[in-house]
Amino acid sequence: MNSPQQKTVNPTTQKIRAGLKKRYAAERRFQLYGMAGISIAVIALLILFVTIGSKGYTAFVQTHVELEVFFDEQIIDPSGERKMKELSRANYAGVVKASLRARFPEVKNRRDKRQLYGLISTGAAFDLREMVMTDPSIIGTTRTIKLIASDDVDMLIKGHINRDTEESARPIKDKQIAWIDQLEEAGAVSMPFNERLFSRGDSREPELAGIWGAIVGSFYTMLVTLALSFPLGVAAAIYLEEFAHKSKLAALIEVNINNLAAVPSIVFGLLGLAVFLNFFQMPRSAPLVGGVVLALMTFPTIIIAGRAALKSVPPSIREAAAGLGASRTQVVFHHVLPLAMPGILTGTIIGMARAVGETAPLLMIGMVAFIVDIPQGVTDPASVLPVQVYLWADAPERAFVERTSATTMVLLGFLIAMNAAAVMLRKKFERRW
Repeated sequence: MNSPQQKTVNPTTQKIRAGLKKRYAAERRFQLYGMAGISIAVIALLILFVTIGSKGYTAFVQTHVELEVFFDEQIIDPSGERKMKELSRANYAGVVKASLRARFPEVKNRRDKRQLYGLISTGAAFDLREMVMTDPSIIGTTRTIKLIASDDVDMLIKGHINRDTEESARPIKDKQIAWIDQLEEAGAVSMPFNERLFSRGDSREPELAGIWGAIVGSFYTMLVTLALSFPLGVAAAIYLEEFAHKSKLAALIEVNINNLAAVPSIVFGLLGLAVFLNFFQMPRSAPLVGGVVLALMTFPTIIIAGRAALKSVPPSIREAAAGLGASRTQVVFHHVLPLAMPGILTGTIIGMARAVGETAPLLMIGMVAFIVDIPQGVTDPASVLPVQVYLWADAPERAFVERTSATTMVLLGFLIAMNAAAVMLRKKFERRW
């Protein structure tokens, strides 16, 4: 017999407990799956950042070689009249070569001289020209100047070229390595911050190439995009959510807006090529056209985010304002829109962050051109950061690899900053109803 203290468990209770146990186990498994998914995503993101960072951080410094430069008046200004036109046309490359010959007087062979001259970048001559044009009084004097090294020397110093490789398999020769070692022993090799990367435009020579032109081009393009997409997108969201009557036409417009948000970006590039370039004859490779195309691509995102933000405002706000005698327009613009603006701004920033990283539509409208000059306006030829990455990734020189990664780091920095701004706006201004 069972003791009185023992209680008989109801079969129904047993089934309920067993079911709860299974549900709790399934919930724990689901949480583990979610944590595993997040962990994999974080690991993949870290691998991406580490890979890009390890290849690109060296681009933020640039190898320079310190030489005694004699600004020979017979080369720079034989007439002695100090005319700017004559000074600008002087053979500054000859001044650099003379400095190298003076540093290594034992080099006599013509072939060896060519290799010696290859230690210094062709851009060093332009730096000397700028110095003379700024201060002609240095003509006839000797100055100790840090000249920018060639890309091969830069890659060797940074360890991207293995000096133990056979001479025929590397771009820099044994004699050049010996000269570089002599310069390093004399303390004439330095690696200061690469200010050219953030102050110059594109160049065929990797050691002279910079991203400032692409940054300015991206700024002008985003300026046009924001100026077009934000007011029109917000106006469309307000009309569709607050004023449009519920009809088949409104439903059709809503479906099309949602579909446009999923259209591949290259389709917008084809639209820009066919309409803005071929039909309206707008300037090719200009931020104006790029901004218009990206604005069309950003419209749906802003409209959808704007409608969601307007819909999140409680009806009681509208009813209270209407009860105090406000018109429909006053209700929307004086009460609803200010409360919905944080959500609208968040959607706008997210849409702009997507636009700043787009490449395909800009390639279709010709923004893949090689642009050296810094754009001065929205109609000047320009490039943007994603296109600059595309161009440098296809370049054969090893030095462009690190600049590609460095530009990607800058672009990721912009994207992270814009998304962080969206999160901060939402946290600061969002209201819980």
